[in-house]
Amino acid sequence: MTAAMQELLAILDLEELEHNLYRGRSPQSDWQRVFGGQTIAQALVAAQRTVAPDRHVHSLHGYFMRPGDTKVPIVYEVDRIRDGASFATRRVVAIQHGQAIFSLEASFQFDEGGLDHQMPMPLNVPAPETLGTQQELIARFGDAVPEGIRRYWERDRPVEMKPVMLKHYTSREKLAPEQKIWIRTTGPVPADRATQAAVLAYLSDMTLLDTSTFAHGRAVFDRDIQAASLDHAMWFHRSHLLDGWLLYTQDSPSTSGARGFTRGALYGQDGTLIASVAQEGLIRLRHPPAK
Repeated sequence: MTAAMQELLAILDLEELEHNLYRGRSPQSDWQRVFGGQTIAQALVAAQRTVAPDRHVHSLHGYFMRPGDTKVPIVYEVDRIRDGASFATRRVVAIQHGQAIFSLEASFQFDEGGLDHQMPMPLNVPAPETLGTQQELIARFGDAVPEGIRRYWERDRPVEMKPVMLKHYTSREKLAPEQKIWIRTTGPVPADRATQAAVLAYLSDMTLLDTSTFAHGRAVFDRDIQAASLDHAMWFHRSHLLDGWLLYTQDSPSTSGARGFTRGALYGQDGTLIASVAQEGLIRLRHPPAK
């Protein structure tokens, strides 16, 4: 297990301050703001702490309001909205410096049987073993990889990613707004479903907003683009161990009004559709000041 993976599991172990009140911290890093996936995952952990263990998250919806400060803890306040016969609903507000930075609503359900179908995993996707790591891609393409992307790839992270298509990282060509990425954690994830769901929520925020820029030959790391997640929704379809590669398929139906909208699906390497994701984010062009 890498140090980054150990740190991820540590920051997901929230401190209980009081009834319905929890505190989380951020990794010690040079990031300017808290990674959105961290806030989603920690808010989900806070909600899970107030729900019976035999009820599991099946959906969550979150809104980002302010950038998180990596230097101070985040307090998560849980509202136990309802405990029904089959479902439980929770609302969580993440607070820093006395202000809300993120809100989450999540729904939990007992396991039930019933009708079952899924969209199949895309065919003819290169296996992850045949693709280069991000470090190998940096060595291979060198200066063709934009500086912002190169710095991102060089970070020590708890998640390893192998993109199937590389053209949008190394060119300004206008491309179809879609991508496929193999993704896995850099260490084992405990088998309990609550932790599995939180880690899945964490990694679901990676690369998703990028896809909304491809049709314009741009990248979220461009200096003249202001990019930030606005909202994030996720549906957990099937329980699945995170003990190998996941295929993250993404597409962006629309970018307009300084907002990019992107959808994603997470498949196990065995073809199981584990979760679906949708996100809208700020994609705002920074105009140079007038002379």
